[in-house]
Amino acid sequence: MLKPLAIAALTLLASPALAVEVTESVTLPYSVDKVWQQIGPFCNLSNWHPAVESCSLRQRDGAQERVIAIKGGGVIEERLLASNAGRHRIRYSILGSPLPVKDYTAALSVQPAGNGSRVVWKARYTSNGATDEETRKAVSGIFTSGFDGLKQRLAAK
Repeated sequence: MLKPLAIAALTLLASPALAVEVTESVTLPYSVDKVWQQIGPFCNLSNWHPAVESCSLRQRDGAQERVIAIKGGGVIEERLLASNAGRHRIRYSILGSPLPVKDYTAALSVQPAGNGSRVVWKARYTSNGATDEETRKAVSGIFTSGFDGLKQRLAAK
């Protein structure tokens, strides 16, 4: 007969890892349409994210994918899951990356906010090879540095 502690340990081992969720947002003094022109096209983040060296598109298994070359080395491969220009929202997943995550899906959207717009970037994933806090810090940093680059790009236009 199993002791209660052993049963609890086996239950934890059999349970799937809990997903980590990260959400960052920024309010910008630009129209939704102007912001969407930057974030809407799937491979356009090479024009505004400071960590991205280049981005190329490909079609695979009927889906659009992007291959992102990171400044300083490294590649991230992502698949477009959905894009809705009317709702100003894209969803994508990571197929492969140097990030210690798996089952990563994210959404990037822009919505009206006063005289400007609010950009929201959300991700959900399972940590893989790092603690949840380490991955949360890394993903949050990617999002906020992207927002900084987006602000610079929009101000320059």
